[in-house]
Amino acid sequence: MKYAIICAAGPIEEVVDLAEYDQQDTVYIGVDRGALYLLEKGIQPHEAVGDFDSVSKEQFEKITSAVEIVHRVNEEKDETDTELAVQRALTYDPDYIILTGVTGGRLDHLQSVLHLLYRVQSEHRRVKFKIHNTTNDIRVMLPGVRRVKKDERYPYTSFFSFGPVVTGLTLTGFKYETVNERLEIGTTRFTSNETVADVCTISFRDGICLMVRSSDS
Repeated sequence: MKYAIICAAGPIEEVVDLAEYDQQDTVYIGVDRGALYLLEKGIQPHEAVGDFDSVSKEQFEKITSAVEIVHRVNEEKDETDTELAVQRALTYDPDYIILTGVTGGRLDHLQSVLHLLYRVQSEHRRVKFKIHNTTNDIRVMLPGVRRVKKDERYPYTSFFSFGPVVTGLTLTGFKYETVNERLEIGTTRFTSNETVADVCTISFRDGICLMVRSSDS
């Protein structure tokens, strides 16, 4: 299982502890100031990407001296820095792409990342994408069967339709189980479910589902 970790430039407090993804072949990509965050955590980024408008000249020099591959792009561009980082991550042929440092601060940046994942998950069905911060685990899911292990860090699990209507939603191993339900945009019914089994199963036939696992702390 190969991970590509993208650390963006959101508030450092939301950057998750990356130890659980630390494997020999894990790839780390820093986005703008996110490259500094990785270095401060003692992690050597494989690449750094962005216009680097959130770092000083001295900080940028620190990044360029420590990171072998630095892609500095013009501030005036069609893609966000995070999208460019996802494009770079895909070149490593990972099984998972994990994004951290993308949910805090500006809400427009969060919306941008969610819509980015909607598109790239549709285009790259073999790769699994996840947004991970200190209190949330967010995943975009395609039709089929997905199993998730119970995680005491995230007692609450919510499901949302993310685009087309989700049909045939079946949840097992949760406090509130469902069979062949319909999940539409605007529905709040599937908010704050709880895992009770060691392994829970989510399945559906059509649509794209956003699963958010959360903690109150």
